[in-house]
Amino acid sequence: MRMRPTLTWTPPADLPPGTTDPRPVADALGRGGVLVLSGAGISTESGIPDYRGEGGSLSRHTPMTYQDFVAAPNARRRYWARSHLGWRTFGRALPNAGHRAVAAFGRRGLLSGVITQNVDNLHQAAGSDGVVELHGSLERVVCLSCGARSPRRELARRLEEVNPGFAPVAAGINPDGDADLTDEQVVDFRVLPCVACGGVLKPDVVFFGENVPPDRVEHCRQLVREAASLLVLGSSLTVMSGLRFVRQAAEAGKPVLIVNRDPTRGDAHAVTRIELPLGATLTAVAELLDVSADTT
Repeated sequence: MRMRPTLTWTPPADLPPGTTDPRPVADALGRGGVLVLSGAGISTESGIPDYRGEGGSLSRHTPMTYQDFVAAPNARRRYWARSHLGWRTFGRALPNAGHRAVAAFGRRGLLSGVITQNVDNLHQAAGSDGVVELHGSLERVVCLSCGARSPRRELARRLEEVNPGFAPVAAGINPDGDADLTDEQVVDFRVLPCVACGGVLKPDVVFFGENVPPDRVEHCRQLVREAASLLVLGSSLTVMSGLRFVRQAAEAGKPVLIVNRDPTRGDAHAVTRIELPLGATLTAVAELLDVSADTT
């Protein structure tokens, strides 16, 4: 039986302190073979809040779990109403300096790959190739009965047709694209089934409490095996889906570098943690390496 997901983590008192010197990241990138693992913190400068940083969405919002989604029609209606509204806002987000820097490092041949825990498609929009979407993408929808996948924009069009005028004011938007709405605001929202078989539709993302597909995990593990070092960008590493790759790299003797303003669950395995904003840090790193990150 799956347990409720780990949503919070309390840093121990003996974690190593962070630094404000970006040169270790520049040195690692200069040697090449760097595998990037990014989290919600890299997208905050694009207007998408993270879960656990200052003002993070967990302070006001408990993410939908897979168990709740599959168990109750009311939970699915609440989720799809909130996600339908949130996806409109999500879709307007643009890549920021951090995403552009990662794409520029990739073009220069300094990276061995990019794994993202985010579902916002912003790495790809910035120009990064071959991004592994560890938790899936909000750009797709999957049927839980027949497994058919379809573009999210198609479902959005169908939902707009059966929910004309649905435009409530949300209290906020969360990293998973879920808008903060009250039960009263979503009570009349209509949910649609799969057009192929009539089954239950779900965004093609890994919900809290759901397992990342084993073949995707193994692909990421292989990327860690092939990398010279691991660079974590904007992730607290609270959940095991990302932390396991940090542990794997450290156990293999590969340097782990973390850029995150707050302590992370992986700090004990890292050779350095830079506690500065990601956009400014990666821009500074790009300048140190004479890499242009202005455009894609």
